[in-house]
Amino acid sequence: MVTDQVLPPHIPRTIKYPRIVLAAALLIIGVALLLVGFGISISYGAADVDVMDVWNSLFYFDANQTPHLLIYELRMPRAICGILVGACLAVSGAIMQGITRNPLATPSIMGLTQGSGLAIAVAMIFLPAVSHYEMVIYSFIGAGLSVAIVYAISVMSPGGMSPVKLVLAGTVVSALLGALSSGLAIYFQVAQDLSFFSAGGLTMIRWPVLDMLIPISLLCLAFSIVISRYITVLSFGEEVATGLGQRPVLIKTMSTILVLMMTGAAVSAAGAVGFVGLVIPHIIRSLVGVDYRLIIPCSAVFGGVLVTYADIFSRWINEPYETPIGAITAAIGVPFFLYLARKEGRGL
Repeated sequence: MVTDQVLPPHIPRTIKYPRIVLAAALLIIGVALLLVGFGISISYGAADVDVMDVWNSLFYFDANQTPHLLIYELRMPRAICGILVGACLAVSGAIMQGITRNPLATPSIMGLTQGSGLAIAVAMIFLPAVSHYEMVIYSFIGAGLSVAIVYAISVMSPGGMSPVKLVLAGTVVSALLGALSSGLAIYFQVAQDLSFFSAGGLTMIRWPVLDMLIPISLLCLAFSIVISRYITVLSFGEEVATGLGQRPVLIKTMSTILVLMMTGAAVSAAGAVGFVGLVIPHIIRSLVGVDYRLIIPCSAVFGGVLVTYADIFSRWINEPYETPIGAITAAIGVPFFLYLARKEGRGL
């Protein structure tokens, strides 16, 4: 157990008051943006719904009213899913960056997203009657195998594992798994079905999808906050964490399991929505500092904000058609990734 008395000077013993105030302000702003985005999301689409119908469907639901059914059966699950998916991906990215001390580590760059996608493709091909619950399990397995391959390649490389090798291995594995998914989809003629997962989107979200996403995401997000203090210490290095009485292997294992569960659940629901876990944690860290007790909750809120508004933008940019959310987040994330790679001097 880490005690405040033995923390070295460069590790915060307590959260500084200005940081707490700033984090609280960010959380208030983020929640307000989520509420506004939620309202816009359930009222805007191919068939617009006026404000009174939205209000009545939320508090005076009438199954005989078509607008009420539209909101409850289609748009409300979609809006809730966007918030949860964004929160899970942003927190997963924050945790990965903390435990690997790699500012470029995210589920999409490290191969987790593509591993989940490949597992889902295999399940769709060979188990066409698979339920969504089973799909989530396969997504977990695919994410776990992909991250194991990335770590194995990085560790076995000359000179051992390093942040840049993790990114390079993750990029190669991601490309390989993505190519395998596409090849299998074309060969077995399920490319159209798999395109939803490849592009990323919330179009097909219904309440049964949330039956598993809600408990998994809320449980994992809560546990991420519980262990956030230990991730903060681990982010300063394994030697420091060991010297302070922590067990780095245990913390890394628990953190990796959380990342696998959140990424697997998010990908099984919304597909490959990339770069959320890269952009949001970096912005939050630049504002609130290096303490993960602040980074993780703020990342969760603003991850939900990013995906929610990306979903709204996807419906607006090319009406009446929808643009994949993954394309929108990639348009934001790719320049951000190149900027970080240049800033960190990784030579990528």
